[in-house]
Order: sequence, then C-alpha cells, then structure tokens
Amino acid sequence: MEKSVLNPRSISNYQFIITMLSRKNWIYLTVFILALFELSPVIAKEASPRNTVEILLNSITNLKTGKPLTPEEVKENDILSYRALALLNIREISRKALGKYWKKRSLTEQKVFIDLLSRMFIKEAFPNSGKFFSALKLIYGQTTINESKANVPLTVVHEKEGEINIDFHLQKYRDQWQVVDVDLDEISMRNNMRSQLYKVISKNNYQELVRRIKEKLTKY
Repeated sequence: MEKSVLNPRSISNYQFIITMLSRKNWIYLTVFILALFELSPVIAKEASPRNTVEILLNSITNLKTGKPLTPEEVKENDILSYRALALLNIREISRKALGKYWKKRSLTEQKVFIDLLSRMFIKEAFPNSGKFFSALKLIYGQTTINESKANVPLTVVHEKEGEINIDFHLQKYRDQWQVVDVDLDEISMRNNMRSQLYKVISKNNYQELVRRIKEKLTKY
C-alpha cells in the first residue's frame, strides 16, 4: 500500500482518538501514530461515504484471528484496528449510546467511557464483524447525502440467512466522513447498545457498568 504523510489539517480529524488514549499507554499511542502514516491517500484527503465504508470493512476483514499471532501480525492488526477506529465518530457513538446519562457524567468520566468503548470495538466488535463480513458477498446500493449526513446501503448475501440489509449512517466532521451508526435489517446498533447499557445502569448504577466493561476487557 502506498504511504502518505498527513498534513496538519488531516491530523485534526483524529484528535478525538488521541484525547481518549491514556498518557501512560505509550504502546497504543505509538501504534496509533504508525496507523496514521499507514493510511491510504484516499483517507488522508477526503474519502466519499462509500469509500469510507469500503475502507472500514476492508480493514476489519483483514484482521487475523484464531491461532497465536506473530509479533508482526499483532502489529498489522493494531494498524488495521486503529485505521478502522479513525473512521468511526467514537465520541458521537458514545454520547448516543449513553443517552440521558451522558450529560450526567463529568468530562473525565466521558473520556474514560470513550476509551472503554473504543477498546471494545478493537478487541471484540471489529474481529467479530470482520469474520461476519469476510464470508459474505457485498452489494452496495445508492448512497444518499443530505448536507453533512449520508447513508450507505449495503445488501449482504448470507449462506443460511439469505439477504440481509445493512445501512451505514455517516456524518461529516472536519472534511472527513465518519460512521455514527449501523442498521442491521432496520435494527440500530447504537440503539441496541443503548438499551443494553440502560438495563445495567437502571438496575445498578453507572459505576457498575464501567466495572463490567473493564472486567470484560481483561479477558482479551
């Protein structure tokens, strides 16, 4: 893949990820910086909504899973994961997922939640989704754009389930399209996530939700 050096304007597209990374976590920060310089020219400039979805799916479907990975494979996975993460508006996804509980959290708590959700995408959502999409035939529909919002429809053909309709919802942020939600047969990923989070918070509290997510992350 041809490498490109990002200009300062492009780097601003990724500032939300930098803020969510712990200052002590230098390994992740180093890998993230490497990922920026491995990004293809189409991301560094301005990808269309469909290009953004294609790059996202290409990144996660190329993740290596299963057998013990070599150090080189781990590095490649990290680059692919952070590349995919840069194509999501994690802050917006986090804000919508917590819903009414978002404003009740302090700025520090919000950053911690963004960090936890980002790690869940990297450790669980991306690998699982990658396996799902890698075995399917993808048929793209007509992209619709309404100012700073876009929808990229996709039909996948599953061997057992038949055709499944998927809609990628994107928003434009500082000249870059980012995914903010995904509908699977009209079921919103973000709304489904919010429903699960609400159950934990309402039955327990927000601190218990954070504890459970941290506990789950220790298993990876």
